[in-house]
Amino acid sequence: MNNNKRWLYLGVATISTLFLGLIYAWSLFRAPFSEVFKTWTVAQMSMTFTISMIMFCLGGLIGGQLGKKFGVKVRILIAAVLLLVGFFMVSTLNPADASGSLMKLYIFYGIFGGGGVGIGYNAVITTITKWFPDKVGLASGIMLMGFGLGGLALGSVVTKFIAGIGIFSTFKLLAIAIFVVLLVAAIIIKAPEAPTAGASKTAAADDNTHHYTSAEMMKTSRFWIFFLWAIALNSAGLMVINSAANISVAYGGSAVLGMIVSLFNGAGRIVAGNNFDRFGRKTSSIVNNIFMIIAGALLIAGGVSHSLILVVIGLIFVGLSYGGTPTITSAYVNKAFGAKYFATNFSIANFSLIPAAIIGPIISAKLLEAAGGKYDSNFRALIVFTLVALALWIGLNIASKKSDNEDYK
Repeated sequence: MNNNKRWLYLGVATISTLFLGLIYAWSLFRAPFSEVFKTWTVAQMSMTFTISMIMFCLGGLIGGQLGKKFGVKVRILIAAVLLLVGFFMVSTLNPADASGSLMKLYIFYGIFGGGGVGIGYNAVITTITKWFPDKVGLASGIMLMGFGLGGLALGSVVTKFIAGIGIFSTFKLLAIAIFVVLLVAAIIIKAPEAPTAGASKTAAADDNTHHYTSAEMMKTSRFWIFFLWAIALNSAGLMVINSAANISVAYGGSAVLGMIVSLFNGAGRIVAGNNFDRFGRKTSSIVNNIFMIIAGALLIAGGVSHSLILVVIGLIFVGLSYGGTPTITSAYVNKAFGAKYFATNFSIANFSLIPAAIIGPIISAKLLEAAGGKYDSNFRALIVFTLVALALWIGLNIASKKSDNEDYK
């Protein structure tokens, strides 16, 4: 086996996650759909994204179970077919049948699209990390950077296609493009069959690792403390990320400037992965906490002084922190609970995205409404969530002392 190919596999996997990350680009599709289906409410269209996120998590869980019976190629192909069918069927929505089309959108974008992304995401990440036992954090960070930047990197292209050929034809093209990318990934990516480069340094330690089944993992206090830590930090991030463009405009900037958070969302995944590999879970996660505390302080100061510069720098730190959380989740679950059942355990840990995606935006909207459109209370609430995450970090350190799989650096 040629271990030099692991970087090729990582590159192909990152391109795959870039296209899979288009599921996060619902905001690009919402306005064009609202122009065609004028009776659809904002709440009805928002439900599409909610369903897709729930199915993303469920798809990851299904992907983990499929990994027990099928190789990575089959799982990627299953994801490719689901996305091909899902996106192609979205292109067949009928403007004359608004209610029927809305249900089809829920089914084919939400269920097929979200589920397909979840299965593909799980297959790619859990396979590639096996090639990098010495750089789990970095490999996870690179792939998750692609996933996080999917909507931003391909968004301008998608927007131009929508303007040029319409929303329905764009979905046909996306169905074909995503299918082709995943088909190529299925052909190229392979799972390692023997110890990989760098594995010799960790083989002895791995022999002494307790590989937790999902049931065993979920019985540990440290899993649930970490799960709550991820919810708290993700909720804090989503309170701002959900309105980043509007925040920028409110303080004298442009909507495009507000999207800077997306760029640093991607960068944060690399930073967190590198920190995890070099310093371990304890240090990498406290750095994430510190980034969010700095973000809150800058945003509050920017809000009080009405300083666009402080607000933008605050948004940058929000992106760094929010982007780092999924990378730390991937690396932590792998290291703390073992690699043998990682595919399923990782998918379970990803369910922290669901409550965060509900809590953050809802609280943000209520605070914004109560404050008459001002973001100061949102910035203060971000600090509160981050302090909760900090308390959970301390609790996790205490709980982890009882485990022989934990890195105490």
